[in-house]
Amino acid sequence: MRIVVKSMKISGSQIFWMMFTFEVGNSLLLTLSSTIRDAKQDAWISMAIAGLVGIAITFLAASLSSLYPKQTMIDFSQTILGKWLGKLIIIPFFLQWYSAMGLIVREFGDFIITALFHKTPLWVIVFATMLLLIFIIYQGGVEGIGRLSEIVGPMVLLMIAILIILDLGNMNWHYMLPIYQDSGWLPILKGSFTPMASFFGESVMMTMFVFFMEKPDQASTRAMWGIGTAVSMVCIGTLAVIFTFGPGLPSRLLYPFYDMSRFISVMEFIQNVDILIVIIWFFSIFVKLALYMFIACYGTAQWFHLKDWRKVVWILTPISFVMAVSIKNTQIFAQYYDKFYWLPFVFPVNMIGIPLLLLVVGWIRRKYASTQ
Repeated sequence: MRIVVKSMKISGSQIFWMMFTFEVGNSLLLTLSSTIRDAKQDAWISMAIAGLVGIAITFLAASLSSLYPKQTMIDFSQTILGKWLGKLIIIPFFLQWYSAMGLIVREFGDFIITALFHKTPLWVIVFATMLLLIFIIYQGGVEGIGRLSEIVGPMVLLMIAILIILDLGNMNWHYMLPIYQDSGWLPILKGSFTPMASFFGESVMMTMFVFFMEKPDQASTRAMWGIGTAVSMVCIGTLAVIFTFGPGLPSRLLYPFYDMSRFISVMEFIQNVDILIVIIWFFSIFVKLALYMFIACYGTAQWFHLKDWRKVVWILTPISFVMAVSIKNTQIFAQYYDKFYWLPFVFPVNMIGIPLLLLVVGWIRRKYASTQ
């Protein structure tokens, strides 16, 4: 049984802004403190290393999907490995998609409460977010997410640039010295693990999007440019935080880039620009949640041969809601989640191992078929 798709198509430009938007805000807000804690003033080098690995993963995912541009990963995994093995190898991705949504929406709720609504119950924020997700999944699917990214992506890029420019008066570039000598390669590499695995590596979801592109041949270049632009802005943002606070204080702050924006005061006239961070975070996290929800719904429907993929949202949304409100301490849970699940399993298996295996076997099969 084939899933009925309501003519969902996305352009190369939309892929660029999707990749940029869902990466940049989350990385700036959630990875800086841990990276600076490990690499100190060389944290920007750690971000650059993580970004290069993320770009490589993007290229791997896009290259794999380009072998079978008329199929999603759910389909071409079975084309490459056979029906049963192809289905089994997708199960780790379902575990990743389902578990990530609950944690992401919880982190979103915590930040919104911290920044804006101090006395608002968490479940209200999470419930409102779930309603927005249901709306965009039902009304537009991946095409709607692409159009949203095309609108908010340039706004996010502009707001980040404005924040960094306005903070120039608070910066001291000597805080980044000495380069490398205080850290060495081991701490720098250690500092790159979190942004590499938990954020930039998530571009592996390109394996689910090439199928919907109007011009699949643009997938690799547009996605890599999107991730590359996000990496550049995150590196610049990391340097801005180090220039403002030095390497010591940001490692103890929960949201260093957000706290940096609260220090901005230009001639005692331009102040309270931290609201821009809230807007950046909202757009970025919503696009990321919407992308995760879409691939989880569409992939689940394909795996179970369901005709209407949109109805899966009524199952996944309550699961994500319960997971989000059930987490007692987000920081402790996220640390254990990264240490015992994401870093040892999701990153090497889902983001590198399985895509690389499918690419090699798929390339061999196509090469063998062309010689027959």
